[in-house]
Amino acid sequence: MVAITIRHLSKSFGSTRVLRDIDLKIEAGEMFFLLGSSGCGKTTLLRHIAGFYQQDSGHILFDARDMTGVSAHQRNTAMMFQSYALWPHLTVAQNVAFGLEERKLSKADIAQRVQESLDMVQMGTLGARKINQLSGGQQQRVALARSLAVRPDCLLLDEPLSNLDAKLRIEMRGEIKHICKKFGLTAIYVTHDQKEALHLADRMAVMDKGVLCQVGTPRQIYREPLNAAVASFIGEANFLSGTLGTINSRGHHTVQTTLGEFWGRLTAPPWSPAPGSPVQLCIRPEALRFTPPATAPNHFSGTITESIYLGELAQYTVADTTGSPWQVAELNPLTLHETGTSATLSVEPHDVMILRP
Repeated sequence: MVAITIRHLSKSFGSTRVLRDIDLKIEAGEMFFLLGSSGCGKTTLLRHIAGFYQQDSGHILFDARDMTGVSAHQRNTAMMFQSYALWPHLTVAQNVAFGLEERKLSKADIAQRVQESLDMVQMGTLGARKINQLSGGQQQRVALARSLAVRPDCLLLDEPLSNLDAKLRIEMRGEIKHICKKFGLTAIYVTHDQKEALHLADRMAVMDKGVLCQVGTPRQIYREPLNAAVASFIGEANFLSGTLGTINSRGHHTVQTTLGEFWGRLTAPPWSPAPGSPVQLCIRPEALRFTPPATAPNHFSGTITESIYLGELAQYTVADTTGSPWQVAELNPLTLHETGTSATLSVEPHDVMILRP
């Protein structure tokens, strides 16, 4: 395993600046995720770590070793691609052996490592099969085995599960995490799948336009987002603008909005806005509850405009008194609220996140 330190890394392609002064420390043995919308720079950053690109400025360190100018094959990393990049004319075993042959290992060592790697991913009896005889999930396992065979210090994964169906994705998530932890691999994982990141990551970074917006644990990113960009990328979120009031007797910040007074909590210390400052409230759909009218804060009325039953949960769209839509998720619904009916929604103060406007 290896710790990776990135210092002031920047990269441009022509006039387009893709990475902007990236500073990041990934601990040895950590499973670290890079998230963000398409074009945010996450895959470019991964390819810099792999050695496929050289930065315009800044440094990448593997432990204390500066990797500037070090080619990809000298970094002892292994990369799994979205397309798997398997050779269709070779057998499973020959695909796994490819990187070992490039490293000039003996035939005996290659045969041993190939078998060990296939056993790790539960493909030990399929070494003689051709790639086109395998299912998508089996091909993904072969790609993982090929990466593990070279015994990398760092495993780099670029959307490795995106071509699998939902059931296989969930199965392979657990497989990848188990293997990385068992063998102490430092793993850096690029994905668009928020559930995948929340499930697997020790820590994660949310990127936007080549900038690191926030780095933290899954819970920190979900429950303590620094801004609306982070909050809206990790999970669904409802937003409401308001004006900050004072701290009340129960220790909550009050916020005046078009729907009345809300109580909530600041999520970006040491940010400490003064009373009267514009702020933005963020409320997750699952935090909202259907309740009868009440006089306590954090409730408002609306009309259900959409009702969707999904088995383990029901999803609703509720238009408030200003006509703005709110997304609501009700877990384990026993009945379904009908479209067109009136509703009152409430939320606990600890679930009202106060963000920078």
